[in-house]
Amino acid sequence: MEQDISKLKIEKSPATFRTGRHKKLFYLLGALFATILAGFLYLEGILMPAVSVEVVSVMQIYPSQAFTLLNASGYVAAQRKAAVASKVTGLLVSINVEEGSRVKKGQIIARLENEDVIAAKEQAEANLNVARHNLEQTKAELQDATLTFNRYKELLSHDYISQADYDAAEARYKRAVAGVEAAEATVKASIAALQAANVNIEYTLIRAPFDAVVLTKNADVGDIVTPIGAAAEAKAAVVTIADMNSLQVEVDVSESNLGNVKEGQPCEIQLDALPELRFRGAVHMIVPTADRSKGTVMVKVRFIDTDPRILPEMSAKVSFLSRAVRGEEQSPRKVLNSDAIVTRNGEKLVFMVKDNRAFAMPIKMGEKFNDMIEVLNSLKLGDKVVLKPSAKLKNGRRVKIVEK
Repeated sequence: MEQDISKLKIEKSPATFRTGRHKKLFYLLGALFATILAGFLYLEGILMPAVSVEVVSVMQIYPSQAFTLLNASGYVAAQRKAAVASKVTGLLVSINVEEGSRVKKGQIIARLENEDVIAAKEQAEANLNVARHNLEQTKAELQDATLTFNRYKELLSHDYISQADYDAAEARYKRAVAGVEAAEATVKASIAALQAANVNIEYTLIRAPFDAVVLTKNADVGDIVTPIGAAAEAKAAVVTIADMNSLQVEVDVSESNLGNVKEGQPCEIQLDALPELRFRGAVHMIVPTADRSKGTVMVKVRFIDTDPRILPEMSAKVSFLSRAVRGEEQSPRKVLNSDAIVTRNGEKLVFMVKDNRAFAMPIKMGEKFNDMIEVLNSLKLGDKVVLKPSAKLKNGRRVKIVEK
């Protein structure tokens, strides 16, 4: 059966028109959703323009900074220091120390050539021995002369001997007494000569005058050492030593600030070489003279806490305190400017700036130090937070840091 193809046709059903209406509705809903989302993000501050803010950093301070009256800088100096030299001129034949060596009082640091004075000492010892033997001989003669003289005195009283024999015995006795006295004087002279020889030997031995540490070695084996040091190649001091227990910080205090300083006042010392440490100190003395060129007075501050790392000539800063530092105040604290803290819904917050956005972060506070607050939670040193955040600042809001 043949079909009439010309009679075929496509009927337009209502469903075709419904599909077009659905697309329009989808686009309308998408636009509405995008508008709502944009409005939400705008209200949340994400799409809002960046807010200009000032920031401060979380920093570390020591509690003593809250009761510091005055700061001054200076240098560590040994109050007992010596350039150790010889009293005589001689050739240096040995040196037993180097820089950093610790020496005890009386310890031999170096030795000069001393063969000549040793020979003189041996000669003095020999002379002393001879003088002592002579003294013993004269004492024996005196004893014999004394016995003879006493016997002749008894015999003369009975007219058994002549006056001439008695006079001879008496003269012999007096010569023996004088001989003993002369021998004793010779012994004393010999002892003095031996002592002088020992002193001369001691002059060639360079000893430490007190317990100390060697700072510099100024001469070496082969150098000529002289107390005057006038010769071109001569050395005056062999070593320079310092008593490390006498270290103090010498600082210059302006005359106008001298009223804030008194003897015995507690201090805190910071060394540039050990910036992470603070040492307790106290004012040892105020030097009773001023430097007219600088308008300052030198103040010496002694260390209460000692440390082998403290060395002479180190740069130091001294804080003069209104009271002594307590034990719990010796550790550093992590602090933040109190103006960076706000209250939102009864909770203490700060806005930490990261990647040009401000993020609200709860904060746990500790002790207050003037305008600084101790931070006890997870904020780290160096973190930047918004200073005096406005009420409009939202979590996640873009910010622009304004340099002060």
